[in-house]
Amino acid sequence: MADRISYFRQKGDPYILLTSLGLVISLGMVAFMIWLILSKGLGFFWPSDLIQVNLKNGNSHLGELRARETAYIAEQEKEQIQLKIGNREILGRDFIWIDQANIQSESWPDDAVTFERLENGNFYGFIQSLHVGEETLTGESATLFRKCQVYQDSARNLRENILDMENDLTNLIEPLTRLHREISLLKIEWGNLSDQDKKELEKLEMRAAELQEQLTPRYEELSAELQALITRNRGIFVSVKAATGQIQEIQLSRVVRFYRPNRMNILAKSGTYIAKLWEFLTAKPRESNTEGGVFPAIFGTVMMVMLMSIAVVPFGVLAALYLNEYARQGKIIRLIRLSVNNLAGVPSIVFGIFGLGFFIYMVGGTIDQILFSDTLPEPTFGTGGILWASLTLALLTLPVVVVATEEGILAVPKANKEGALALGSTKWQMIRKIVLPNAMPGILTGLILAISRGAGEVAPLMITGVVKLAPSLPLDSAFPFLHLDRKFMHLGFHIYDVGFQSPNVEAAKPMVYATALLLILIVLALNLLAIYLRNRLRKKYKSSVF
Repeated sequence: MADRISYFRQKGDPYILLTSLGLVISLGMVAFMIWLILSKGLGFFWPSDLIQVNLKNGNSHLGELRARETAYIAEQEKEQIQLKIGNREILGRDFIWIDQANIQSESWPDDAVTFERLENGNFYGFIQSLHVGEETLTGESATLFRKCQVYQDSARNLRENILDMENDLTNLIEPLTRLHREISLLKIEWGNLSDQDKKELEKLEMRAAELQEQLTPRYEELSAELQALITRNRGIFVSVKAATGQIQEIQLSRVVRFYRPNRMNILAKSGTYIAKLWEFLTAKPRESNTEGGVFPAIFGTVMMVMLMSIAVVPFGVLAALYLNEYARQGKIIRLIRLSVNNLAGVPSIVFGIFGLGFFIYMVGGTIDQILFSDTLPEPTFGTGGILWASLTLALLTLPVVVVATEEGILAVPKANKEGALALGSTKWQMIRKIVLPNAMPGILTGLILAISRGAGEVAPLMITGVVKLAPSLPLDSAFPFLHLDRKFMHLGFHIYDVGFQSPNVEAAKPMVYATALLLILIVLALNLLAIYLRNRLRKKYKSSVF
């Protein structure tokens, strides 16, 4: 028996079993994580039916059924249900737990309506009347619902006109605002101003007075038109009765969409699902980032990864080329390689502190002193921005690119390099024609690893430029089009903010899963693009071991 066990061990079967078991466990954990994110994230956009719960004490609640579970309270087993009840203006909270023993009846009313609003979350109730100016429309629930759909388009157009007119007003007074800012900065330094500066101040004040006189008629005209639109917009609202019996007036212009989920078939719900998913991908966030879309975060994440890649690849490749092709191998080069490898283990927050001190305070502050001295003390590049965040992550991922590039260079057959030199090529020609093309798959491997790590980092970004909500994208139609000094949003930080900083954590959970799924898909798409390019190069340069 002992001989059989010894033979079994020598044969290696137990170790094969252990390694295969480790692989199965690892794959199972990954599969479970993906399943959890998919189920929780994708289900967030499905329009849930509304249930009305009538309690034995006479109270009623209307909302989405989120969970049924067994709770143990005071060593007693109790069945509970969780409802998303919305209606914050009335109830003050989004979720409620109800004991099954306190429920008298449950129903699924066909005329119950879900209102998804720009503010204060969802409202659940029954339409009572529609108000359009001085006119009040009443009738059957189905008729009122259709009329509300018609007038919502008008209210939405009014709201867009109001936003456009507000932008026109802002653009109209922008030159005057800049003049007042220059005057204020000069007045702050009044005691240190020369006579020439004081005369310049007087000229600025005269220009400001003249400009204000010119702009006042147009400003008053636009303000009157804007006020008329606002008054007209406020006159289009719907009266909705909550399950508690209270009436709430909801402006249709503040409603994103409304629907009767209990009357919707699978096709109608699928259409609403696609609309909500599209909104998630293309709209701006609202309600403290717990609702709406994440387009600014998507844009910021992709742009930051692209800037990081543009910065890290050239420096990483040049460093690897010098270490392998030009530098004399010895103790100093071995020490440099050891240092590069150790940099990969430095905590990311340390890179963030370095980026804050070196890029923002030193480099950015110097740029402000030289090029933007007229805007000081307000910083332009001397504060966090997408450029400094991208460069910080480039430093963070530089060791990965250097190591992968070195492996790619070492894999180039020595005979190929010696043959090129024997045929009269210079060192640089040999590197450009032989080494770099054959090492390109290794370089792209380093880029893939850099993207995978850099896209998910959050700690350095919190110090170097990421924000909860960015009013403007780093890329727009205004000159110089690419604004590297602007702060930006990031999907990783968005997950942290929604999951841990949200005032309504329970309502934010589905958004966390949906955003996490989106971040995984973006990183996967970027990696697949790099892998595709790497495979193309592998086929082209078959002499490489890659």
